[in-house]
Amino acid sequence: MSKTRVPYSAVSLESPEGGRVHFNDDLHDSDAADVEDNELFDMSQSTEILEVADNDTAYYGMALSSRQRMRKRRGFWVTVVALVVFSVVGMFWLYVGGISWMQRSQKRNVILMISDGFGPASETMARNYMQKTRGLPVGYQSPLDELLVGSSRTRSSDSLVTDSAAGATAFACGLKSYNGAIGVDADKGPCGTLMEAAKLQRNMATGLVVTSRITHATPGAFSAHVAGREMEDLIAEYQVGNYSLGRVVDLMLGGGRCHFESGTSSNSSCRVDDRDLLSEAKRSGIRTLNSRHEFDKLDARAADVLPLLGTFAPSHMDYEIDRDATQQPSLAEMSEKALQVLEAATRGRNSGFFLMIEGSRIDMAAHTNDPAAHVREIIAYWDTVAAVRAYVDAHPDTVMISVSDHETGGLSVAKQLGPDYPEYRWNPQALEAAQHSIEYISSRLLPGSLQADEVQNERSKYAFVRDTVFTKWLGIADAKHEELLAVARETDSIRLRGLLSTALSNRAQLGWATHGHSAVDVNLYAYGKDAHLLRGNHENTDIGAIIEQMLDLDLSEITRMVKQDRIIQSTPAHAEAWLGRRDLDAPEHYPHIH
Repeated sequence: MSKTRVPYSAVSLESPEGGRVHFNDDLHDSDAADVEDNELFDMSQSTEILEVADNDTAYYGMALSSRQRMRKRRGFWVTVVALVVFSVVGMFWLYVGGISWMQRSQKRNVILMISDGFGPASETMARNYMQKTRGLPVGYQSPLDELLVGSSRTRSSDSLVTDSAAGATAFACGLKSYNGAIGVDADKGPCGTLMEAAKLQRNMATGLVVTSRITHATPGAFSAHVAGREMEDLIAEYQVGNYSLGRVVDLMLGGGRCHFESGTSSNSSCRVDDRDLLSEAKRSGIRTLNSRHEFDKLDARAADVLPLLGTFAPSHMDYEIDRDATQQPSLAEMSEKALQVLEAATRGRNSGFFLMIEGSRIDMAAHTNDPAAHVREIIAYWDTVAAVRAYVDAHPDTVMISVSDHETGGLSVAKQLGPDYPEYRWNPQALEAAQHSIEYISSRLLPGSLQADEVQNERSKYAFVRDTVFTKWLGIADAKHEELLAVARETDSIRLRGLLSTALSNRAQLGWATHGHSAVDVNLYAYGKDAHLLRGNHENTDIGAIIEQMLDLDLSEITRMVKQDRIIQSTPAHAEAWLGRRDLDAPEHYPHIH
């Protein structure tokens, strides 16, 4: 007969029959009661606790009922041990893999808003402007003021002063790269982006909404991998899905139609080849919008809206101060439409959306040192923040993050105008009457841009500058003769913009340190689910890493997938004109655009 060993330490009870029975050290009263019922034992006799010498004899010396009770007790403890082991293993799985599964099964929306070129001084300037021109109280808070959680550092891998390409790549890929890099690392290797990972790893809907060209640096860094930001023809090819991952952006709204149009068949194209990406996009199932009318007609809640490409200007969209609302939608309108479309597209799904919204032209106005256009762009961005916040309030599974890639212009909300000790003041009201941007004005003053009946000689041009440019467009009624004459005679775009900027900025007593960017930390705002993760001072790469954590993404996996993708445009790429390298596509800079 095989031997069955009792795996417990035991007590031994002497009995007249000499049998020995084993019990667990942790014997409870209920167990003792069972023993008392066992006919083999007389508990009234003396007992002695011993080490058991022969387990088999003890067990098989019991009566059948005693052995059955022993087996039941053993079964009970085996069950308890099994449950404990299962619980421990289950808890371990929960922490190692289960949290990941729960995150993936939980619907999340992330809205990343980027206020390009918007520094802390710009927020102060816009708040002061609103207070003084709208009669708001001293304690007024802007839509952003209420959401302030920290600040972001802005340096790139090769400079303390970043550009927008490296800044956006830090957000999109969570790593530092060189100025000019679009979705590539410091060694020019493609890096997986949040947008790509959101689409491929979580099946999220994705979108880009901007007021620049959709192929510009910031949207490009989320949707393409090119070695230099000027390669916008190649960025456009990425955006319609011409690379290893296919199309990963479901919705694009902004400017920049010229990089999708054939260079040989369209007067408004800025491509240097004959590819017609708009036609290619339509053949692949992408719906296209080209006008305000088409934008308004779009049923955002229809099931078949995506994928969608809406381009409402050949190049950048107009500044808010110049925008004709019958021709172009605002940033807030495009953002609200995008939210409606993405909400409808993800209804009933277990995955949400990732949307990047950029207030692109805040930066460009600062490059021109144009305070009136700059403040209007900020207010338009605030309108967008308010709209997005309302969406977050109605959708608690959503987080909104707002951050700048860098500051532009070195703006100071004060300016010393002469050698004497300066006044402690600045004048927001000096910006209120301005009706157009310096970009708009200069494009109408340069040779070849004026109507023949507007300017026929220097005298008539002087009158045009006095009566239209200064009095009407800039809202300056006290212009000096020297100012008017200098503007009327100037034929260089850069110097002309400088004269107009000085005229407006001096009257407002606002200072500018540069036509480029600065290294100052920028404000960080967040609202909604997990907004607390953004508190404090962060490197710009942390923003991308935090979003990666929120959505349980793995950017390194995407990086491995795109490492062989093309990063060099096959046709020549033309950098933009000076004035920050990104300015502003006035007609004189793109003479082939009519």
